[in-house]
Amino acid sequence: MDWIIPPEAQPSPEEWGFDLDDVLSAVVGIRALVPEDAFTASVLGTERAGSGVVIREDGLVLTIGYLITEAEQIWVGLADGRALPGHALAYDQETGFGLVQVLGRVGLRPLPLGDSAALEIGDSVIAASAGGRGHALEARVVGKREFAGYWEYLLEEAIFTAPAHPFWGGAALIGSEGELLGVGSLRVEATAEGEDEQIPVNMFVPIDLLPPILDDLLSYGRRKRPPRPWLGLYAAEQEGSVLVAGLASGGPADQAGVRLGDRVVGVAGTPIADLATLWRRVWSSGEAGATVSLDLVRNGSTVSASIRSADRASFLKRPQLQ
Repeated sequence: MDWIIPPEAQPSPEEWGFDLDDVLSAVVGIRALVPEDAFTASVLGTERAGSGVVIREDGLVLTIGYLITEAEQIWVGLADGRALPGHALAYDQETGFGLVQVLGRVGLRPLPLGDSAALEIGDSVIAASAGGRGHALEARVVGKREFAGYWEYLLEEAIFTAPAHPFWGGAALIGSEGELLGVGSLRVEATAEGEDEQIPVNMFVPIDLLPPILDDLLSYGRRKRPPRPWLGLYAAEQEGSVLVAGLASGGPADQAGVRLGDRVVGVAGTPIADLATLWRRVWSSGEAGATVSLDLVRNGSTVSASIRSADRASFLKRPQLQ
């Protein structure tokens, strides 16, 4: 990560009411190695790098889950140059959060969790990846709205910031008091509130989603409730339709005969026209293992696919303690 944020785009220590360098030191590097035969290797790669945030004095690090999914080795890079081993504790499919326990003394002040619901459009924030002030970007909140991802993912209210940080994966969204307000997930093209033109923005997962599930993640590695039904379906919106853009090899939709290019027009007879509605209808079918009936249009003809859903986690390699 040799590229540096231009000095004029970095936050100025004089304009923030906290010790900027101290706060930024809690943002650490994450490097994960994943086996070649891992379920996510073909999509996310076998070497993943990004950032995480120390949120507890014992070295608990919050990051974005795709960095550590199925990792067999994790290294956490600190501002003083040390690289300590880490263990993947949890990955929450619904929020996208991941937790790593550093296996060694970190000696960093953790960032307190803030109140992301209190953020307003136009608020100034800092988007920071590992690497100190040179990888910190002064930004503003340009949107707080629903976000539906093609990989069976939905946030009721994601946080969008601009300008976009180039190293967004696991980056920290830091508020005016040095508190953690979100964790970086994506760089997307979107419109700012009140604007028409699309611009590059970062999507952050709000930190308010963490406290209700944190105890479960620490105790069980996931939420202590039945998992949602998962289809192994990658979908995309196109001109008011939802198209099948990809299939997880060997996943439920693949096994049920769903094909690339199929247009999804309904779930069990209920019409759908966007990703958010599709995922909500799928999840309302019951727990993982429930049969989901998709109404499809294929080559001009309407067909139905009866899919025995699954628990996505059952397809993933479990982390091994190093």
